[in-house]
Amino acid sequence: MLLQVEHMEQGLAQSSPVGASHPAHLTEIRIHGRGGQGNVIAAYVLAQAAFEEGIFAQAFPSFGPERRGAPVASFVRFADRPIHRHCQVLNPDFLIIQDDGLLHVPGVTAGLRPGGGILISSSKERRELEMEAVESLPDNVVVLAATELANEILGKPLPNTALLAAFLTLTELLPLGALEKALARRFREETLERNLALAREAASRVPAGTWKDSAHA
Repeated sequence: MLLQVEHMEQGLAQSSPVGASHPAHLTEIRIHGRGGQGNVIAAYVLAQAAFEEGIFAQAFPSFGPERRGAPVASFVRFADRPIHRHCQVLNPDFLIIQDDGLLHVPGVTAGLRPGGGILISSSKERRELEMEAVESLPDNVVVLAATELANEILGKPLPNTALLAAFLTLTELLPLGALEKALARRFREETLERNLALAREAASRVPAGTWKDSAHA
């Protein structure tokens, strides 16, 4: 299923929010996870967050059945104009990896653009991950214990909200408030409050703007 938030493109083109942080042209993100980790939801929430800022966005999962625990991928694009590209993201600007065990899977980091960043959910040190990965990792790698943080705040091993908050903090592609608005469209009451708390905590654990130059290149 393709989420294409371009159905309001005329309105967006005429009245983008004042002060919106628009990506230059096209930003492509690939999210890797396992079935049951909320990989596809992460893509849709990230696209909705972009839409909240008046940015064109697109999100969709990889094709094929999703089995719990099986590797899955989803794709997100941001642009300052309507998006006409509908293929899978083969050369992402950024990778979000929701399970460090996927570094053992060939092709997970394939195609990352030069200067791109990888955000990995793991409680391990980067050096240990580099030794375990079947493919070499680039310089721009940030590791966050997102699953452990989610267990602590949500009571569930769902790293997606924490990773999205960390990603937006690192890149400053969108303000954290845009993610909070997107979460409010999906969750209610205590579940929303816990996800908001998780997002804020995750954002505080990564260095803000570290990937800003890469995101706006």
